[in-house]
Amino acid sequence: MEITEEKAGIEPVRIGKNTRFKFKCHKDVTCFTQCCRGIKIVLTPYDIIRLKNRLQLSSHEFLAIYTTPHLLEKTDIPLVTLKLLDDEQDSCPFVKDGEGCIVYEDRPSTCRYYPLGVASMIHKDGADDDDFYFFVNEPHCKGFAEEKEWDVVEWRKDQGVDIHDSINAEWTDLIVRKRSFPPNVKLTEKSKQLFFMASYDIDKFKAFIFESSFLKRFDIDEKTVEKIKTDEIALLKFAMNWMKEVLFDQQQMKVENSENAEGK
Repeated sequence: MEITEEKAGIEPVRIGKNTRFKFKCHKDVTCFTQCCRGIKIVLTPYDIIRLKNRLQLSSHEFLAIYTTPHLLEKTDIPLVTLKLLDDEQDSCPFVKDGEGCIVYEDRPSTCRYYPLGVASMIHKDGADDDDFYFFVNEPHCKGFAEEKEWDVVEWRKDQGVDIHDSINAEWTDLIVRKRSFPPNVKLTEKSKQLFFMASYDIDKFKAFIFESSFLKRFDIDEKTVEKIKTDEIALLKFAMNWMKEVLFDQQQMKVENSENAEGK
């Protein structure tokens, strides 16, 4: 899932899965790497796993060096964005002039989708058609002048973003679910901290399971325990399902009346 903020003056164009378009990005286009500057890239849990392993860092180290924390607009869900370089163009730290992306095989989902975006409207149990796609037509992009033709399904598969979306599906569902709550239903501060750890600091969450009383307090079958010891994707999916059951029930949230919401 890509959670985007539109750039000034850019109007997204909504499209469907079967919409066909022409696009190709390569080193010979005159705008090469311009899309990697002055951007806001929200990192998904799987993005962080891929990048921190690529850089041989712990998740905590990666978060401290390369990310900035935020709260998702109109909700109290913690998110992280890629920290840009403090240069004239606010460049991605992984883009190099003349070379392009130096972590291309492990690039984030947002980068894989470009020049497309995806958004989810509401949470609906059992629904699989809530996502919609859109073009972000940046004036500098020359990729649309290329002859290579795709539809959205083909593009997602070619870029590997379909795999990313599948692995992030439970996380995406939690965000969409929370966005569907009334504005006065809030996560507690403790729940926000647990959401952040389980979503992004996967190494810390693993320690939370295996180096605390977690396994004594929660009845987790032995097969699952053995799986999440060595498989980070299984651990991530476990974390999301655990949050759905434990953090997103009414006991872990608070309802603020209008006076509290206004700070009175």
